[in-house]
Amino acid sequence: MKIFRSLALVSLGLMVSACASVDVPSRNLPFEATPDAAVSVPEGYETLPQIDPLPALRVSSVTVSVPRSLTVSEANSYLPKGDIVWREDPFGDRYTQVQAIVQRAMEAGSTGLEGPIDAALNVEVQRFHALTQKARYTTGGIHAITFKMRLTDLATGALLRPEKVVEADLKAFGGARALEAMSRGQTQKVRITGHLANVIRQELTKPGSYQNPRLGLLQAFQ
Repeated sequence: MKIFRSLALVSLGLMVSACASVDVPSRNLPFEATPDAAVSVPEGYETLPQIDPLPALRVSSVTVSVPRSLTVSEANSYLPKGDIVWREDPFGDRYTQVQAIVQRAMEAGSTGLEGPIDAALNVEVQRFHALTQKARYTTGGIHAITFKMRLTDLATGALLRPEKVVEADLKAFGGARALEAMSRGQTQKVRITGHLANVIRQELTKPGSYQNPRLGLLQAFQ
């Protein structure tokens, strides 16, 4: 009995000693991330990537250009070839007409920002493909619009962010739906202006967050 009692005491002592030496595994700690709201970073942790502070700006200058190197199509077909297709204004200088639409949209989308960085927004239209008369009153289609944006410091001219090409396509109404939209004042010009204003607003306040919508097979042919 004394032998068994001695063995039991020795076993109990070993168990207590083992429990006292147990530690939480720490091999994964350096790869864990702390929440955004952490005031300080404990040893063994790494910080999460920080959000880009650029949205804290105000746009004091907006310049929109439509290069004369872009081709204009006046063909009344479903998918005319050309960089600029615009029919809702009377026949005339399509470059000037498109510039006025995009200028108005960019000014509307960039107004009201109150950040400390005084910025200049420069936009170059690369494609402005609205609907022809034939597509407008039958099948509808896609307003295929592409522009390049450039943000610079108004005082120094330094780039605040790399130039970016933005594709900003919009579903275009056709047939009865187009007529119904026009009766409510939702012309092509109104819809495109509002859409572009929303796109540039998103790019200015949440850089890189805008994604061009997927509008089906027709989008690939625009």
